[in-house]
Amino acid sequence: MTRLHDLHADQGQSPWLDNLKRSWIDSGELAAWVDRGVRGITSNPSIFQKAMTGSDAYDAPLRALVDGGATVVDAYWDLVVRDIVDALEVLRPVHESSGGVDGYVSVEVDPSLAADTDGTIAAARALDERIDRPNLYVKIPATAEGIPAIRQMISEGCSVNVTLIFSLERYAEVMEAYLSGLEARVADGCGDLSDVSSVASFFISRTDSEVDRRLAALRSDEATALRGRTAVAQGQVAYAMFREAFSGPRWEALAARGARAQRPLWASTSTKDPAYPDTLYVDTLIGPDTVNTLPDATLEAFEDHGTVSRTVDADPAAARAVLADVSAVGVDLADVARVLEDEGVAAFIASFDDLLASLADKAATFA
Repeated sequence: MTRLHDLHADQGQSPWLDNLKRSWIDSGELAAWVDRGVRGITSNPSIFQKAMTGSDAYDAPLRALVDGGATVVDAYWDLVVRDIVDALEVLRPVHESSGGVDGYVSVEVDPSLAADTDGTIAAARALDERIDRPNLYVKIPATAEGIPAIRQMISEGCSVNVTLIFSLERYAEVMEAYLSGLEARVADGCGDLSDVSSVASFFISRTDSEVDRRLAALRSDEATALRGRTAVAQGQVAYAMFREAFSGPRWEALAARGARAQRPLWASTSTKDPAYPDTLYVDTLIGPDTVNTLPDATLEAFEDHGTVSRTVDADPAAARAVLADVSAVGVDLADVARVLEDEGVAAFIASFDDLLASLADKAATFA
């Protein structure tokens, strides 16, 4: 047994791997990660950019697609779908043995649609129908325009990984979209909700990066004392919100029809500041009915020296006090969330565009 196994068996948290590439699938390394305790996979445009431009593993299938008349965009999606489908097969035993709780692989809609509700819905439907696997999560960003798309896709029975959540206020909207989507599904005549699943990806380390920058600019002892504390506090308060939202009569009516709670997923959990412990955003957010998706280096670090102990709800009042103190010294957390959401969407669009340009350059050499 590994620490990753212990994390799930002892504390009810599912460790997922925030990375995917063809070489891992072909070599069996992805299956080895699963044997070590990984229970799901997340991907995004930045991950695929690194995978496809960092090796020649995609060159032969890209050439075949281009020679067959595919556009670069269509070839990109063919390559992505192939990786996702093969990863889904690797994770299928986890999905089956967990009764549909884990074993998911996530694929993100075109990031340029983040401000386009109808476009996001159409893209999510297309991916869900094209891949058509019970352990697929379609990733939809938690932008203002993404919220109604999330509700719609849940109402249609599509399992969704809601990504790019940076504020408690937006997190509340995400949970409401999930619950109301399930209720709409019931209103449409669905009696069994057990085939729909969702996670809400709350981004952690990026929050500290932005808040710490603002705290440093204040140049006060009070502000300095708060460095490195906001992201964890926000995650811990989010967990308390999750527990409240998925309890009581409203939730119990849905649970009676087989509905699954929308688990909080801690994303962006590698530390960006070398002054912080490399397992900071794992050790402090452990608790039942949660997911932590980690880059492979952070997974290795946790496996080597992480602490398997329930921490996410150790002191919710103290977590709220940290957020209050951060606001009191002059950091606008709503503005932090807005900036991070804008930057997150822009980064994924840039990765997507850069990757398409790289694939186009490679395709040109095939002529």
